[in-house]
Amino acid sequence: MGGDEDGRERRAAAQIPFDLPVDARLGLSEFLPSPANSAALSVVLQWPDWPSQTMLLVGPPGSGKTHLLAIWSARADAMAISASDIPAPRLLNAGRRAFALDNVDLVGDETALFHFLNYVSETGSSLLMTARVLPDGKRVCLPDLLSRLRRAPTLEIGAPDDSLIVAVLEKLFRDRQLSVDPSVANFIALRLERSLDAARRFVEALDRESLARGRPVTRPLAGELLARLRED
Repeated sequence: MGGDEDGRERRAAAQIPFDLPVDARLGLSEFLPSPANSAALSVVLQWPDWPSQTMLLVGPPGSGKTHLLAIWSARADAMAISASDIPAPRLLNAGRRAFALDNVDLVGDETALFHFLNYVSETGSSLLMTARVLPDGKRVCLPDLLSRLRRAPTLEIGAPDDSLIVAVLEKLFRDRQLSVDPSVANFIALRLERSLDAARRFVEALDRESLARGRPVTRPLAGELLARLRED
C-alpha cells in the first residue's frame, strides 16, 4: 500500500506546474526596435537633450513601455516610482534629479501627483512617465493636473507588426530559458492576437502547459493551446 501511495504522490507532483523565476532582461541590448517603437526609443536615447523636462510614454500593456523606462532609468540614474509611491514624502526629499514613473494613469491621489509634477518642474528634474492611454477629462478629474499632463510631450508606441511579434515571442522564450524551435514563434504569431501583451500571456500559459504535461514546447503543443483558447 505504501508503495502505491508514494507512486501516486510522485505522479501528482509531476503534474503540478511550478512558478519558476523568469529572467526578464530590460537592458538596451535586449530591446527589440521596430517601426512601432523606433520614435519612442530615439527620444529616450536623446536624454538629456529633451524638448521638455517631463515626457509621457503611451502604449498598450506589454508594448515595451516598462522596458524603455528601465533603459532610460539606467542612463539617467533615475528613481523608479510606482503609482502607489506618489503620496510618499521621501520623493520630495530624495535629492534625485531624475524620476521614472510607471503607470501614471493608475495614480489614485491626483493632488499628490500634481504637487509631485510641480516639484519636478521647480527643481529642474527630469521625469519619464508611462501610461496605457492618453490623459483626458474622463480619467483625470483635477483640471490643473490634466493641463500639466497634457503639456508633457507624448511618445506613442504603435501596433506591433508580425516581425516584432515573432521577435518578442523568441525573447519571451529566452527569458523563460525555453529551448524552442524557431518555427514555433512564426507558427504562433500567425494565429495569435497582434498584441505584445497577448504574446506575453500566451507564452506564460504555454510554459505552464509544458510543465504540467511534461512535454517540450513544440508546434503541436502550441496548436493545442491555441485551439483551446479559441474555444474558451
